Amino acid sequence: MSEQKIPDTSVILVCAGNASRMGGMNKILMPLGKSNVIGICMSAFQNCPDITEIIIVTKPEYFDSIKETAQKLNISKLTHLTPGGDTRQKSVMQGLKLVSKDSSYIAIHDGARPLVKTEHISKVIQDARVFGGASLGVPVKDTIKTVDDGLIIDTPPRSSLYLTQTPQVFRKRLYFEAVDFALEHQLDFTDDCQLVEAIGGKIYMTIGDYSNIKITTPEDRAVAEALL
Repeated sequence: MSEQKIPDTSVILVCAGNASRMGGMNKILMPLGKSNVIGICMSAFQNCPDITEIIIVTKPEYFDSIKETAQKLNISKLTHLTPGGDTRQKSVMQGLKLVSKDSSYIAIHDGARPLVKTEHISKVIQDARVFGGASLGVPVKDTIKTVDDGLIIDTPPRSSLYLTQTPQVFRKRLYFEAVDFALEHQLDFTDDCQLVEAIGGKIYMTIGDYSNIKITTPEDRAVAEALL
């Protein structure tokens, strides 16, 4: 008989961007499959036995629609909705204020990545338990060039390059230590791994898959529908 998992991870879904590349279109409430982007995203975490609560950081005008979506999909783990900040890091910090004291790990996920698989969420959380921090990602397929003033100056070895995805998961104490460091030194990062790296944290790269795309442009929705 397999050991039953005890939920110990709070997830913060970050959905507070301005959707400038979507022409101002509200991407998290955009219809997708049998629900919408945020609904599909919430369902992946609802179905993960490691997740104890879902916290969503977004614009206040979306609160009611998200609650309605959660109700339709029987999302019982949604505990809080809170407004975002001026930057991604500040938005995540808004969610941090609401994390349960009983949680041991914090997962941070882009709300515009609805196609993340539940099994990959569990996998990255398991790796974070071993290493203290872990991020989903995939090896790059293309050759990458470093360019300066229009000229190629370097070709990094492709074998060591990965596309970073989310969720990114960290031991709660480690992540709060990194946040304190960033606040003290007035640093602002666009990536949570980078935040933890700043205090010397070691982060494992958990291999996910290429379908975990971020919906950034109108074309991405068509790709997401096809992948579904």
